This record gives sequence, structure tokens and C-alpha cells, in this order.
Amino acid sequence: MVLCWSLDKAGPICRSAEDCAVVFNYIHGTDGKDYGSVDKNFNYDGVVDFKKLRVAYAENYFKKLAADAPERKVLEVYRSLGADIKAVDFPDSSVYPVNLISVILNAESAAAFDELTRTNRDDLIERQDKGFWPNSFRAARLIPAVEYINANRYRYNLCKTVNDFMKDYDVVIVPSFAGRQLSITNLTGNPVVVMPMGFNQSGSPLSITLIGNLYDEATILAAARAYQDKTDFNKKHPEKFKE
Repeated sequence: MVLCWSLDKAGPICRSAEDCAVVFNYIHGTDGKDYGSVDKNFNYDGVVDFKKLRVAYAENYFKKLAADAPERKVLEVYRSLGADIKAVDFPDSSVYPVNLISVILNAESAAAFDELTRTNRDDLIERQDKGFWPNSFRAARLIPAVEYINANRYRYNLCKTVNDFMKDYDVVIVPSFAGRQLSITNLTGNPVVVMPMGFNQSGSPLSITLIGNLYDEATILAAARAYQDKTDFNKKHPEKFKE
């Protein structure tokens, strides 16, 4: 289902990075019917040479973590694999000072579901609480075209800035929920791999994120596989789902 055509993405959710590579191999590219999509090569072989790979970590995010944060152990694993990890400042508030996603997502989703709203069939949706989709679609009809266009102008500059930053690195390691990188990569389209790297005190899984260059899913998947070959977090099962 289309919600926001310039932000929607298809991506695999799998047990391992290797499985994600298998699925992505079949879903990437274009069917030729969407002129906004492209077909790029996916040269994945699962092998990575950490002596050649340019790996960095977002120091501006990591410095806010506790000294014993499990995210820091991820860096130790990659160093043990031979990675020379550079400390960098991932572009954040300086390039994303306002909430662009809300304007773009709400305007585009309201357009996608325009007929549903105008025919009042949105009344059939069970949830009608404030902020849920029916009311979001209704309210977004009042977003000025000027605001939507200017949001995309800012988005263009954001894409250019992040792309220029990423040219110096193949993989950037970031804490999954740190800063504004979730919103930023959603807007720029930079591929990410999110993988388990431990558990909190209640037993719920924790994750780490690898950010890559545009159309270079193969590299971050290979880097993720190397981490998973060294650890066993992705092989863990909930108590009632153990094999």
C-alpha cells in the first residue's frame, strides 16, 4: 500500500544479514512501471576486506552513551575484525533543523488517500483518535503548497550534504535511535542495516545501525554479516520460540 511515495521503501526483515541479501537480490530494481525508480547493480558476495573498507562511527552520538553501553562493544567487534574505525560527526541538527518529514509525509499521504477522504469512507476506519490516519489525511489538506514545495527544497540540500559526507566512508556505525539520523536517512534514501547487538535488562533486543552510500546495500550487508559471523545475537530466539 502506498502511503507516501517519496518516502516509502521496500526492504527485507530477516533472521540474518545474509538472508536479507538473498531477499534484496530479488526485490531490488524496477519493474519499468515506476519512472521514479532505478535499477542498480547489487554486487553482493558476502566478503569484506576491513583493511580496505572505510568504516566510521558517529562520535557525536556515541559520546552521549554510557561508558558501558552495548553499542561500544560493537565497535570493539569491528576492530577485532581489522576495521580501522574513524570518529566522525554525523550531520544532524545543522542540516536538519526543522521537521521536514511531517510536512512531506502528511501532504503526500493525504493525496494518496484523497478519494477515501472526499467520499467520507474514512469514517469507516475504526480508529478516529487525534493524530491517527483518518484525521491526519483530513488535516493535511490544509497544508499550503508553498510549505510542501519548500520542504522538498530543504530536502534536496539535505540529500546533497549527506551524500557529500558519505563519499568518504563505506560504512558509518550509529546507535539506532540516536539524534535525527532516522529522519535524515529516511529523507535521503541512504540504505541502512539494523541488526541485533544485545538485550536490555528486561530481555528485549537492542540494535545497532550501519549506514551506507546510495545504491551500495551490498557493502553494509557484508559488513553486517561479518559482525554476525563473530557474534550470535541474530541466532537468539524468544523463550517460547526456541528451536
